Amino acid sequence: MIVALVSILATEMGARLQLQVKRTLNIKDNNQAYWYAMGAEAFARKSIRTLLDNNDDKISLDQPWNEEVTYPLDGGGIQAQLEDMQSCFNLNAILQGDASQQNQQATFAMDAFHRMLLESGLEIDSYTADTVRDSLADWIDDDDSMRPYGAEDSEYESRQHPYLAANGLMSSQSEFRLVNGVEPSWMNELLPLICVIPGIDAMSINVNTITSERAALLAGVTGLTLQQAQSVISSRPQDGWSDVNDFLSEPAIDALQLQQSQRDWFSINSEYFILHTKTRYNDATFTLSTVFHAPKGQEVNILRREFGGVD
Repeated sequence: MIVALVSILATEMGARLQLQVKRTLNIKDNNQAYWYAMGAEAFARKSIRTLLDNNDDKISLDQPWNEEVTYPLDGGGIQAQLEDMQSCFNLNAILQGDASQQNQQATFAMDAFHRMLLESGLEIDSYTADTVRDSLADWIDDDDSMRPYGAEDSEYESRQHPYLAANGLMSSQSEFRLVNGVEPSWMNELLPLICVIPGIDAMSINVNTITSERAALLAGVTGLTLQQAQSVISSRPQDGWSDVNDFLSEPAIDALQLQQSQRDWFSINSEYFILHTKTRYNDATFTLSTVFHAPKGQEVNILRREFGGVD
């Protein structure tokens, strides 16, 4: 009886020891994967500064920053992709152009967002686009007045898991899924077209970094049809437009007779970037998204880090 009891205890102690060793190894592997990601972030930060110093006239897709980096390591590896955050619709800019928030008229940016939703090719009808547009504006503005298709606290408080509208700028792209009207069925497919620049409510689009896959963005912010937007992108010089006025002088764009406040949205430079990093070490995987701000002639700052998530 005593021998049997000792055997059981010994077996249990052995199993617990093995579990503890496994936990320790997992922690070690996770920490190593984390520091690989931090290393990739530090390298990207330095590379962005070099990129801007060497290309202060324009940023375009033909430059090396646009290439995905894969770096093999003993027991793992690093994958990193830098993306221009001025080739997507900054959700925080939805109120831009509103002369008076008291009249709650749709801003140029709200109209642009609505058009982009309809041109996205997703299952978004006009009513849904109206709802998401107005609800996003209500989410960000600082009042409790509800737009015709919008939503304020009363809508969100009535849900099974209640919450309140932010009444302020978004800090992360993942926050968009909380907005009234946003559906999981198309949310993930819309993500390449939208972004959130923390603390920034300005609209700035680099016309040299919009890809053909994001033609709906150009269609939205200009008023072109999707086909016209794709044509403008495909006719862009390989190394990008050298001056934003060259883009604005394109026949299809010039014919739109955009207001000056809309023309001011467009640029050929960028100062906001996001780095998507995925690292692996043994059985551990770590995902990191880092938002950089790189103002001309200044050091590159980190605005946000997001571990995992939808960014």
